[in-house]
Amino acid sequence: MTELSSWTYLMDMDGVLVHENVMVPGADEFLAELREQGMPFMVFTNNSIYTQRDLRARLLRSGLDVPESAIWTSALATARFLENQRPGGSAYVVGESGLTTALHGIGYVLTDSDPDYVVLGETRTYSFEAITKAIRLVEGGARFIATNPDEKGPSPQGTLPATGAVAALIERVTGCAPYYIGKPNPLMMRSALRALGEHSENTLMIGDRMDTDVRSGLESGMQTILVLSGISDKNTAERFPYRPTKVVDSIADLIGHIHDPLPV
Repeated sequence: MTELSSWTYLMDMDGVLVHENVMVPGADEFLAELREQGMPFMVFTNNSIYTQRDLRARLLRSGLDVPESAIWTSALATARFLENQRPGGSAYVVGESGLTTALHGIGYVLTDSDPDYVVLGETRTYSFEAITKAIRLVEGGARFIATNPDEKGPSPQGTLPATGAVAALIERVTGCAPYYIGKPNPLMMRSALRALGEHSENTLMIGDRMDTDVRSGLESGMQTILVLSGISDKNTAERFPYRPTKVVDSIADLIGHIHDPLPV
């Protein structure tokens, strides 16, 4: 068992801390306890639309005080990956400010003229023109990166197509599959751990999805906790060939147990 004082917490945002922009009861107390005890933590989202500042403001409106430095997105993970792969490169981006800001932050040039990469992210304004441009650039030799594989997302009006669905369209036309950076790719977890200066063997991943949160945690060598406050129910874990370390109703069940959150 890991030493009681050494846990690092990684947690998904939607379904764990907030649900449809409403705070999950107890999330504020849980984060306050982590801060009081000096426990490192990072909040995750596969959504690449928003910057860290945007997401901090969104969480504040829900009653949660999370510093920008404790927020990690698929856009930031994508930027970190590209910085390591091809420093000072160029990209044609289909996405919004969260992604373009992250790429500008690593010194990338955003261009539609012979870019090193086509980078596809989440956006609410996919255009036929932009997708066609991306297809032609991939056909011309640009490497194809996508921030996350999520095929659909929720909205007050109903289901929306997401990055994975648009990536499938581009792949179908070009024959080139993208490299996905976000969950369940454990690369996203590892990039966050490097940013924190922590190690996987001392880390807990808390999420509401078996196919992204729990899987990426397991493949990164972490202990995992599935919460039932998002899309999963008590039978969800049984449908997968792998299991989380622990299942709880919500993050509120971990209050008072942050040093010993797992079964002995």
